[in-house]
Amino acid sequence: MKKPVILVVNDDGIDAPGIKALIDMMLPLGDVTVVAPDSPQSGMGHAITIGKPLRLDKVHIYPGVEMYKCSGTPVDCVKLAVNKIFKGKKPDLCVSGINHGLNNSINVIYSGTMSAAVEGAIESIPSVGFSLDDFGYDADFSPLKPIVQAVARQVLANSLPVGTLLNVNFPKAEKIKGIKICRQANAKWAEEFDERQDPYKRNYYWLTGVFQNNDQGEDTDVYALEQGFASVVPVQFDMTAHHAIQTLNTWNFDV
Repeated sequence: MKKPVILVVNDDGIDAPGIKALIDMMLPLGDVTVVAPDSPQSGMGHAITIGKPLRLDKVHIYPGVEMYKCSGTPVDCVKLAVNKIFKGKKPDLCVSGINHGLNNSINVIYSGTMSAAVEGAIESIPSVGFSLDDFGYDADFSPLKPIVQAVARQVLANSLPVGTLLNVNFPKAEKIKGIKICRQANAKWAEEFDERQDPYKRNYYWLTGVFQNNDQGEDTDVYALEQGFASVVPVQFDMTAHHAIQTLNTWNFDV
């Protein structure tokens, strides 16, 4: 049987340990092609490059793996992969990560990791984003392997509903208890800007904040992670608030 074709992308950059771990996990499952930013792109969300040219260069980092570094964003990586590397043919699976740091709850909005997976889904490619609650360069991804591979196998076998992708997050733990299918928690960052001055007495700012969970539900990604489980949230890129349409239809828009 023909091996599945798997596109691996990320937002931490082509040299990040997380993408190396994800490549190793995908190699037993199919033929792997990697397209990743040439530098870290965390927090880029669904940004694309439109005001300057993009570079796409083949690199040789891991033996036997076709790899490219891209000067653009994580979404640019997926777009270039589909249009220039696969030449319009779609891979069987797009996996993004493994991100250094969680992308649960509201973080999915800002995440370059998840936006790359969203772009895969927009291109009708079954897509999954993986993230670990560990920002360390020496993060241990080995406990994630059975679940990452199980999720990938299930998506390859069953595909995903149209317009849907998966957001998978892992707690930092020596052993993951299992998988919980969840909803996105109602949680956000209470942000502050730390104001400082440079040697020329000009103000500059560092974004800081505290993560606040306003959701006490036991079916959320935040709760699952706190209990030592991997959270799996189905995500859609149709952002229509369908529940609000009926309300808006009662408004008087006469001018």
